[in-house]
Amino acid sequence: MAGVMTMRSGNPALTSDTFAKYRAVAGAEQMTLGGTVNKTALSLVILLVAASYVWNRGAGDPSVGAWILVSAVAGLVVALVTIFKQTLAPYTTPVYAVLEGVALGGISVVFEARYPGIVSQAVFLTFGTLGALLAAYRSGVVRATENFKLGVVAATGGIALVYLLSFVLGFFGVSVPLIHSSGTFGILFSVFVVVIAALNLVLDFDFIEQGVERGAPKHMEWYGAFGLLVTLVWLYLEILNLLTKLQSRER
Repeated sequence: MAGVMTMRSGNPALTSDTFAKYRAVAGAEQMTLGGTVNKTALSLVILLVAASYVWNRGAGDPSVGAWILVSAVAGLVVALVTIFKQTLAPYTTPVYAVLEGVALGGISVVFEARYPGIVSQAVFLTFGTLGALLAAYRSGVVRATENFKLGVVAATGGIALVYLLSFVLGFFGVSVPLIHSSGTFGILFSVFVVVIAALNLVLDFDFIEQGVERGAPKHMEWYGAFGLLVTLVWLYLEILNLLTKLQSRER
């Protein structure tokens, strides 16, 4: 419980001490909400351009699998570098966006080949969720209270444990039905994961706002954009997984 209490965001990029060490310095450029929004938008454009490159190669390209594997691993490395060396965020965040774009483009083209139309649905739902939650947060309809944060973090941790267990059991040929099944419980689990991934966006908004209030340095705008990008990538993949289960059930 103590571990959950100290990590006030389910996003590993935005923990309780992300902005704690920063204080406003007179004369120094500071993090702004508008700057973070602009850098997030730029990062998303970079991601979409990279994804389009792989998407246009088509599912028939035998190198798509390699693109996915290499970019996913490299993206994880760049993400870890960004988390542990936040001052590098202005340089690593665009690189992360490129790598994740390549990985998502490859994954998307594979799913699209099997379920035509599924990618456009997933993209629409992802950005629609982002817009709806941002509007709800800015209007005060959704508030990142301490109980809200604790609940989302606990649920995110539980999901991570389930995925870790599935990964380990996979080496022994054991499948976790909740993750892979298109049955009722499998779909309900995916719905739950999508909801938790979406609620992590609210925590991201809250932490970025904290950074602005604390007068964090300018490079933290890129770090805030990176944190949002991490959550959006996760949300998109979970929505894609849910739609896949729903469509496979209809067949």
